[in-house]
Amino acid sequence: MKLFPHSLQSRISWIYMVISLLTIGIIGAILYVGISRAVMKESAQSANMAISKSGTLVEMYIDRLKVLTTMLADNPQTIRTLSSPSQEGEQNELQYIHLALQSDPYIKSIVIIGKDGYVLSNEKKLNMRRSSNMMNEPWYVSAIHSTNPVLTSARMQKFSMDKNNWVISMSQEIKDANNRNLGVVLLDIKYKGIENYLNDLDLGSKGFAFIINSKGGIVYHQDPSYFTDTNKQEQLRMISMSKQGIDTSNNRLIYQTKLQNTDWTLVGVSSLDGLQQVRSQLLRSFVLVGLGLLLLIVVVSPFLAKSITRPIRRLEQAMQKVKSGTLEVSVSETGATEVQGLAQHFNTMVTEMRRLMQDIETKEKTLHQYELSVLHSQINPHFLYNTLDTIVWMAEFNESERVISTTKALAKFFQLSLSGGSEFTTVENEMNHVAQYLFIQKERYGDKLQYRMHFDPVLSAKVIPKLILQPLVENAIYHGIREKEGPGLLEITCLQGDDGNVQFIVKDDGVGFDPDTHANVEHGETPPTQTKLGGVGINNVDDRLKLYYGQQYGISLQSHPGRGTTVTIIIP
Repeated sequence: MKLFPHSLQSRISWIYMVISLLTIGIIGAILYVGISRAVMKESAQSANMAISKSGTLVEMYIDRLKVLTTMLADNPQTIRTLSSPSQEGEQNELQYIHLALQSDPYIKSIVIIGKDGYVLSNEKKLNMRRSSNMMNEPWYVSAIHSTNPVLTSARMQKFSMDKNNWVISMSQEIKDANNRNLGVVLLDIKYKGIENYLNDLDLGSKGFAFIINSKGGIVYHQDPSYFTDTNKQEQLRMISMSKQGIDTSNNRLIYQTKLQNTDWTLVGVSSLDGLQQVRSQLLRSFVLVGLGLLLLIVVVSPFLAKSITRPIRRLEQAMQKVKSGTLEVSVSETGATEVQGLAQHFNTMVTEMRRLMQDIETKEKTLHQYELSVLHSQINPHFLYNTLDTIVWMAEFNESERVISTTKALAKFFQLSLSGGSEFTTVENEMNHVAQYLFIQKERYGDKLQYRMHFDPVLSAKVIPKLILQPLVENAIYHGIREKEGPGLLEITCLQGDDGNVQFIVKDDGVGFDPDTHANVEHGETPPTQTKLGGVGINNVDDRLKLYYGQQYGISLQSHPGRGTTVTIIIP
């Protein structure tokens, strides 16, 4: 024992590594959360500013287009041309239209339509429904009352998926000095005129922007499939109705801005990729710093912990040996006070375990030998006596060949019964053992006994407990066939069932019995008159099989009076 022993608790105070790691982890977590929130706030502000800026640009562009339509509608030349059309007036108006077209490259067409169906446009071929009274045309009336831009296909055709044919249409009513309707100015702007303001929005790799009108119609989305897929349109409507701000469940930012002088709402969905990148960089930085500090701690701490862990490690190794079955171990009683106590108790425990294991081993050997000897002694002595009596009877009648074959069968029977003192044998030897027994009984009973035997050659080498078939066969002869009038047939079969278990079936066509009034071997109930059903008791065989393989295995029995008995052995 050391002069100045230290307790385990005092040495644990030196494990500052845990405290250091906890400190690093807490500080790192605080910094990570704080910086992440700051970056998230900055990302949200940047996305909001980008969406607001794009919305403002779209508003300004729409306002400019509205000014242009108002100028065309209020132009005196336009009013004169619609009031009293003339070739000179048309040429002047067309020049004015061309000047307006040159002011914006995205203007596709300008159409001036009179209420009597008169049309003046930069386009030569127009596909529009007209009549002498345009007030009867729904689209004309709608254009008069519309103050908002509308997404449509060029020239009022069926909406196609070709974005080159999409236009943003704006209309303005033309009135005379008396405020009476003269016609309508239609201004068609190429879809790209709006799209270019929104395509360059930086909303992350998975972010997107869209414009939706007050009726839930999609006006803009960079993916044309959203204009025809109702499910996707419904997704956009749900997003437009969502609360503005950060959607933590989907890791995205939603921002909406109402475009003035329109019924449009610009919605931006940012995937916050920048935040993810910053978080990844922060995490990598913290991991690298943490690994560096951890390396420093790992280099220093072993020198402090070695004196503590060495005796505990020796004790653990000794326990592993005991777990693997080795009891010839002991540990030195050194180290901290608590470890010394554990080592003393461990050594005492191992010594006691060795003593108990030796006692158990001795008792098991003695019990094993006793059980085997009892098993052998249970072989019915009447069988030996009757066999010898049969051999003497054969000798008196000078049937030497039968004497020789019966004697050999009897010798082989006992040889297989003993099987070198082992408790186990193979399926082939067990079937051969029964074959010798049946040969001897056939010599005794003659035509009274007929038998057939069969077993699957695949099962020949399977190891099983010995003496499990002969008691059943003997029971079938003595209690079934012998009591029957006329000859009897005994069948012994060994096969592998569909469930993979091995089955031994002993079937006779003897007198049978009523199972309700006889022993139920499955439950170990044996009446006094059938304590031994043929030497080695049938219950003995069932108990041995259950002991070896478990309660789900063993013997099952079926019998009917006058129809015979079938006994089945099932082993895994």
